[in-house]
Amino acid sequence: MSATLDTVTIVPDGNAAGTVIWLHGLGADAHDFEPIVPMLDLDRPLKFVFPNAPVRPVTINAGMEMRAWYDIDPGAPLAGEADIRESAAQVDELVGLEVAAGMPHSKITLAGFSQGGVIALHLGLRADERFAGIMALSTYVHDHEQLAGEVSFASVDTPIFMAHGLADPMIPIARAVTSREALERLNYRVEWHEYGMGHQVCPEEIEHIALWLNRIYA
Repeated sequence: MSATLDTVTIVPDGNAAGTVIWLHGLGADAHDFEPIVPMLDLDRPLKFVFPNAPVRPVTINAGMEMRAWYDIDPGAPLAGEADIRESAAQVDELVGLEVAAGMPHSKITLAGFSQGGVIALHLGLRADERFAGIMALSTYVHDHEQLAGEVSFASVDTPIFMAHGLADPMIPIARAVTSREALERLNYRVEWHEYGMGHQVCPEEIEHIALWLNRIYA
């Protein structure tokens, strides 16, 4: 496994009520969601940690290297399994650093967009300790048919925020709906939102994210 992920961190004024570890999508970097933080109307101060994904060859990108949490091969949808597990373990190291610095595990939220959301869901659903929440934006559950055999008892009451664009050309909304239904069958509490957008984040979604964060950190 490679070294600990490098990160961009936003520390609030005063003591943070929690930490949000927010993972970017394919080909982006740790700065991608940094500008959203000032747009969030938060009731309590939160620390935000934005990790950089490793640089790796990506099959869907003609094998060229780019920041990616896992490889994507259109001909083999489940081929990224080993990469996903390794990336989840690397993000879990960041969780460990937050806990070591004094932030309770139960006050840490995992967030991710697209590929980053896959990692957030993978780690959050399997964790031995409960997270404050899981924010899954324009994403899906990898290999949802095997999910029931891997989820942890501790994660069952973790609040999950899922949002998707109705016109997403990269990850069809049907894939996200199937993932949501798989979670609901396992009794997860999923707050679902859909928007008239593509593979992106919109202002209304940012408002809903802030409301959700305010609820779980109330």
